[in-house]
Amino acid sequence: MPSIQDLELARAAHVVVNELCKVKPGESVLITADSATEWRPAEETAKAGESAGAKVMVAWHSTPAGYGKVADPRLPDGLKAAIPSTDVWIEFNNQWLLYSSPWLEAMGGTRVRYLFLGGLDTDQIVRCIGKIDIKAQYAFQSEVVGMTRKARRMRITTPAGTDVSFDNDPDRPVTNELFADTPGAHFLLGQIGWAPVESTIAGTIVFDGSFSGGGEADLGVLREPIRLTVKSGVIKDIAGGAEAARLRDWLEKLADPRMYHLAHVCYGFNPGARLSGLCTEDERVWGSTEWGIGFQGPFFMGTVGAAASHADGICLNSSVWMDGQLIMDRGKLVHRRLAELAAGVGR
Repeated sequence: MPSIQDLELARAAHVVVNELCKVKPGESVLITADSATEWRPAEETAKAGESAGAKVMVAWHSTPAGYGKVADPRLPDGLKAAIPSTDVWIEFNNQWLLYSSPWLEAMGGTRVRYLFLGGLDTDQIVRCIGKIDIKAQYAFQSEVVGMTRKARRMRITTPAGTDVSFDNDPDRPVTNELFADTPGAHFLLGQIGWAPVESTIAGTIVFDGSFSGGGEADLGVLREPIRLTVKSGVIKDIAGGAEAARLRDWLEKLADPRMYHLAHVCYGFNPGARLSGLCTEDERVWGSTEWGIGFQGPFFMGTVGAAASHADGICLNSSVWMDGQLIMDRGKLVHRRLAELAAGVGR
């Protein structure tokens, strides 16, 4: 019997396999999903991979206790072996394998094209992939990436109280998350991320959207803001209500000083994303900015490096200045060219 959005999901899976990952006949495609993940997106993506002539395997496995290396003890040996031995890896895991030991092994090689779609259900993959004009989205994101690469001094504020400034390093990459057609790590479209010069990050960061750290640190949509005081790229104080207290407790339990370091900042620019409590979607809510703490992926070319885990917090309705010029005001693009391109994706 048909299920809700069956046809729309089929289209989204086709886009993932053929447009984003550019799967070729004869390639190996590994799709991973833990037991906390909705099954349908993984199944439909497997069908699309088979139709593309790929050799498809779906690995459905026990749900780890958290993200990154926290997941290692719960991962089957067969899965650990499969991850670095495939051409394309599409991850739907609710508790991400991102930053785990097999992920590090895979990303340290030159074979695996990895696309992270962690936790997306049918409705989310349809809204955030299937209904997106990929060509128009690429044009918009590429313009933002180009401007960000040129910016040397940046400031971000929000109505909730964020006011943080930092310098950019022109030699560090600015990721343009859309296609997954080259070896390495790629993520759901609609996000642009980079690692600022860590020692220059200073000010206040207020998470008022959601917070995700895996397991007990998955706070979801926040009831109260979490306020971070940051000096030289390191969190010096965490203030707020009960959720801020949970974050403090979690960081103390991890007992890793690197977890207090800011790893990256990102823009959220997916036209279909809504605040849902799922980090994969929330990071891409239009007009938001996101800060990651802890483990810093090697593709950022920063100085933080490995850590016990990783977590992400969302700052809604962000205003962004590049070298003193206001680009976005409370989530609305005010730069003329960017506003024109945003209209092309329905924003």
